[in-house]
Amino acid sequence: MKFITDQEQLEKLAPMLKAPIKRQVFVCNGKSCTAVGSADVKAEFTRILEEKGLRQGKESKGRNPLGEVLLTDCGSIGFCSLGTAVMIHPDGTLYGQVTAADVPEIVEKHIENGEVVERLALMKL
Repeated sequence: MKFITDQEQLEKLAPMLKAPIKRQVFVCNGKSCTAVGSADVKAEFTRILEEKGLRQGKESKGRNPLGEVLLTDCGSIGFCSLGTAVMIHPDGTLYGQVTAADVPEIVEKHIENGEVVERLALMKL
């Protein structure tokens, strides 16, 4: 396999390289978080971020190729007993006990305005 160094070719293969990504939202889908509704939390992030045109991805999937936010499933964040856990990167904020009803507040306050949602924050840098 050839290592690709040509920027134009890299961007053709991975268009997200041109996106102005500001944040990545990790939603835990480990066993404990799944048991308390992580799929609903992720679905609500998906709905809102795509509705607002913030979610980076292919237009054919209802996303924005120049979106500012990556939405990612992940395994354990380390707060298994306090799920659903959500981590906002690069901010370093870890939220716990997140429900689908909390997602609009996280998107508006944290993702759009850079303000930590204190009532859910377990750790912040």
